[in-house]
Amino acid sequence: MSLVSGGNGSFTNVWLAWRNVRARVAPEFFPPEVVVQVKAIACELPANRGLPLSRLSAADIAREVERAGIVAAISETTVWRWLNEDAIRPWQHRSWIFPRDPAFAEKGGRILDLYGRHWNGDALQADEFVLSADEKTSIQARLRTQASLPPGPKREMRIEHEYDRAGAWAYLAAWDVHRAKLFGRCEQTTGNAPFDRLVAQVMNEAPYRTARRVFWIVDNGSSHRGQASVVRLQTAFPNLLVVHTPVHASWLNQIEIYFSIL
Repeated sequence: MSLVSGGNGSFTNVWLAWRNVRARVAPEFFPPEVVVQVKAIACELPANRGLPLSRLSAADIAREVERAGIVAAISETTVWRWLNEDAIRPWQHRSWIFPRDPAFAEKGGRILDLYGRHWNGDALQADEFVLSADEKTSIQARLRTQASLPPGPKREMRIEHEYDRAGAWAYLAAWDVHRAKLFGRCEQTTGNAPFDRLVAQVMNEAPYRTARRVFWIVDNGSSHRGQASVVRLQTAFPNLLVVHTPVHASWLNQIEIYFSIL
């Protein structure tokens, strides 16, 4: 077919067909050993290459490939396409940890049973409650330099951008698993006394004050660790039962879901 036959329309069609063919064969311009080296870099930890990053993006990999002299130039799109073929996703990660508590199944099972309103094989009564509690530390307190303005007609609430730092605070919270009720308080630090104040804040309210049993699910943090915390809290509130998560398994505690959203 002549490129000029039939006018500009025929030329355009031929040019588009050539461009599509070139797009399909372009990856073949890189020899297989280059593809292998690119994928090898994608599987490395950034620290091993002296990069101050937690994960590599496709653009990061492309820069590293060029810096290493593997190719003179390569696009992040090409890198992404090669990695996508092998399902390599260096920009994604999954948190993991080996269970380290020899009684992991037993302790974890008790917590799951409480979430299902059971304890030692028996259904919980209407006056029995399950709370999930923990602390979130190092929350920066910010003081706005100007007062916030309330919303008005056709105007959103206005908040001044500038602020002064007022130190770090601790946020303690307890979540009633089955009633979807949240309790929280701010403290200057964590410890036995601040956590005891959270417990008292909840346990002195109805219906917990007169409940048959109130189960508190906590991890192994210093303010509620071991048998000492059980004695301390149950001495103050006899109807309170402390239930510890397995070691390194605070993710079984539902309050962590709330903290992650917060």
